[in-house]
Amino acid sequence: MFQQFEETAQPEKGPERLDALRTQIKAEGLDGFLVPRADVHQGEYVAPRDDRLAWLTGFTGSAGFCAALKDVAGVFIDGRYRVQVKAQVADAYTPIPWPEVTLAEWLRIRLPLGGRVGFDPWLHTPSQISDLEEALNGSRIEILRCANLVDRIWQDQPGPPMAPVITQPMDFAGEAHQAKIDRLAKGLRDKGIANAVLTLPDSICWLLNIRGSDIARNPVAQGFAVLSAKGHVVLYMAPEKLGEVGETLGSSVEIRAPSRFAPDLAVLEGPVGVDHATAPLAVVDALTAAKVETRDLPDPCILPKACKNSVEIEGARAAHRRDGVAMVRFLAWLDAQAPGTLTEIDVVRQLENERRATNALRDISFETISGAGAHGAIVHYRVTEATNAAVEDGQLLLVDSGGQYQDGTTDITRTMAIGAPGGEECEAFTRVLKGMIALSRVRWPAGLAGRDLDVLARVALWEAGLDYAHGTGHGVGSYLSVHEGPARLSRSGTVPLEPGMILSNEPGFYREGAYGIRIENLVVVQEAPAIAGGTVDKMLCFETLTFVPIDRRLIVPDMLTTSERDWLNTYHAECNERLAPLVGAAVRPWLDAATAPL
Repeated sequence: MFQQFEETAQPEKGPERLDALRTQIKAEGLDGFLVPRADVHQGEYVAPRDDRLAWLTGFTGSAGFCAALKDVAGVFIDGRYRVQVKAQVADAYTPIPWPEVTLAEWLRIRLPLGGRVGFDPWLHTPSQISDLEEALNGSRIEILRCANLVDRIWQDQPGPPMAPVITQPMDFAGEAHQAKIDRLAKGLRDKGIANAVLTLPDSICWLLNIRGSDIARNPVAQGFAVLSAKGHVVLYMAPEKLGEVGETLGSSVEIRAPSRFAPDLAVLEGPVGVDHATAPLAVVDALTAAKVETRDLPDPCILPKACKNSVEIEGARAAHRRDGVAMVRFLAWLDAQAPGTLTEIDVVRQLENERRATNALRDISFETISGAGAHGAIVHYRVTEATNAAVEDGQLLLVDSGGQYQDGTTDITRTMAIGAPGGEECEAFTRVLKGMIALSRVRWPAGLAGRDLDVLARVALWEAGLDYAHGTGHGVGSYLSVHEGPARLSRSGTVPLEPGMILSNEPGFYREGAYGIRIENLVVVQEAPAIAGGTVDKMLCFETLTFVPIDRRLIVPDMLTTSERDWLNTYHAECNERLAPLVGAAVRPWLDAATAPL
């Protein structure tokens, strides 16, 4: 199996590791040290070598950081991890609700007389540090570059990932890598930029039509690159990872050892574009020290990568059809099991087996979340042998999962009733469903961003005084990272939505200690058909990619408007039409019942 269930973090070792870190902090003449989740590539998911936050604290979430001071160590976590962190860190660490409490505010309280706090400039971006320094202005607290103090004490730290690289063929990429290089190089020339530094692995893999497996669940190869306005790329990646793939990249791509990246920055022709939101501060430091002119330039790959071409969109449709068959077969199996006879791990294994049966699965797209009852309220719950719970009668079962196929990446959440559901759960489920339908149906004027639409998913919940502490949707890559920028459906989503962007639509509700609800489909932005008499020149809408039944047993029909009911019935009819010929005769009766009109 791709997914394993052992507990990888060791929170019981947190206190002694914190003591060792504090010894290094004192030796450096510092009052504290910052330990982010991120690696040098600012990835959400990190290789074992870079999992410093989990190694130090025990917290395994995909976002957060630790600020270790002499007398207190704060673990800063957002709303997705408020429950999880309580079970994963020892008493030596203090969970801090972030961003409600900012790092600067916390440091001002903890270091009222000022102090010296160190950080590794390879693990923080220029924007992060400049924002922090600005917020600390007048506090006499200094933020200082230093060596990585966690690496000093991590005696058995794993080595760097060295997984082999493969080619992403034109049949799936839809555009040759040289065409991408030429297109982006022209963009640099138009901006007066001589070179752009690329530090995000998914950007580099998209640009060169390559994929890897350096990061579990994310088909990327780690490396750095420099894109020249003259139309060539220097790729800093271990040649042994590239193998014969390196020869197929052509003369416009030069391969150099990763060790040359930092020294080579000093001899780049300027102006050099560096994304201050994603690149390590150390990159800007190296260029500045060499007196190379730099400009804050958004990674030139991010937006083109997010706006999928027609081949990538068609691949996404095919991947979701295949994945939908696996999901339906899984859901039919689940309904055939008696309550109390399954565990959360049984659920994960069966779902992965169904995806494997497609003979196209390359990996799962993230660790499957299988949360029964109270575990469903842990937004990013990961079941282990230690936490594995039975799926009992009367519970809700939340399953958030996805597959990595070479033609597309999937991400789907369904919440199912086990036995007879309760009235409160059904009402909350229906409110979540109303939000998901609202986003699915919306048309909007071009130029709006995710923050302009996010409210639609929450209105029905707000009417009952309910909400959820995560964004409504994230971007999704094309056989790349399941979480992809720059657009998102959330209060913080400021990037305008554009045709070709694939996003998740996943409102939820969580009752801590009781149950969790989330319903998630993937959607792709497209131009909306014109309306006679309309005055808006260009409007956009979503095409739904995910077609898997939504549990009708949890819906309160009277809470749905006529248009909402019509949308759901049409959606279920399309689920049946698309999947019935593919799921097999034994599963077809279940699908017919699951997609019957309300």
